[in-house]
Amino acid sequence: MTAKTLIVVVGQTAIGKTKLAIALAQYFKTEILSADSRQFYKEMTIGTAVPSSEELAAAPHHFIQHKSIFENYSVGDFEKEALGCLEQLFKIKDTIVLVGGSGLYIDAITKGLDDFPTVATEIRDQLNSRLKNKGIEALQDELKQKDPVHYNTIDLNNPHRLIRALEICIGTGQPYSSFLNRKKKARPFNTITIGLKADREVVYERINQRVDIMMKEGLLNECKTLHKNKNLNALQTVGYKELFKFLDDKWELDFAVSEIKKNTRRFAKRQMTWFKKNEDTLWIDYQYEINEVLKKLKAKSNIE
Repeated sequence: MTAKTLIVVVGQTAIGKTKLAIALAQYFKTEILSADSRQFYKEMTIGTAVPSSEELAAAPHHFIQHKSIFENYSVGDFEKEALGCLEQLFKIKDTIVLVGGSGLYIDAITKGLDDFPTVATEIRDQLNSRLKNKGIEALQDELKQKDPVHYNTIDLNNPHRLIRALEICIGTGQPYSSFLNRKKKARPFNTITIGLKADREVVYERINQRVDIMMKEGLLNECKTLHKNKNLNALQTVGYKELFKFLDDKWELDFAVSEIKKNTRRFAKRQMTWFKKNEDTLWIDYQYEINEVLKKLKAKSNIE
């Protein structure tokens, strides 16, 4: 029986993961699953850097704008649906590509989600009240104190993730990170991970350029259409929350754009911290030659 292989493409935001994923999908005549947790939502296009219509036409994609911001969609939901999709695709394909910058969603597919103890619901209620009364910064400061390890990898602008981590810390008296990676679930396919890398200055410059392009493409207008729903979890996202503050007359536009760039750079740093935990990742320079990538890929695995 031929072994099935999942090629995972990871890396920081704006580094070129989509381009590489498409090139690999075309070479292996296969399909792509997205593990970018904000590209799931059909109302969010510009600010999430959804692949262009040309890119989507270049190879079949799954989990791109398939949900609404009004739907509750967790990483557990994604794990279940994506594994089901892989099961069907592996019936006709030997190799499939998974791409994304959301480390937790990548790990959900390749390793399985971690098991956490049940904690009292009152803790979550108290944390939600603290978020409402004192703001997200109070939760960030508390997590930094209780679990500095997880603080350095979590999306600090996502209140749902902050509250989830803190309720475990408070309810168990142990850091949230201590429950991570305790056991790896067996998967019926092989996994090989390719990571794109670049010097920090290059990554930061690409981020700045991408934000400028997003603004020119109409990110502010996109935010205007979503403004009335700004408190939804899906919209607690870099690029949107900053422009919502401009629309609320709290910030000047130039400052809001500079904050998008700054927060995206911080997010990129946390992405790399997360992805570096996987010691088996095959790291390649973002200015790669696809034939060299394929050569290294085949040298590390049994795919053809």
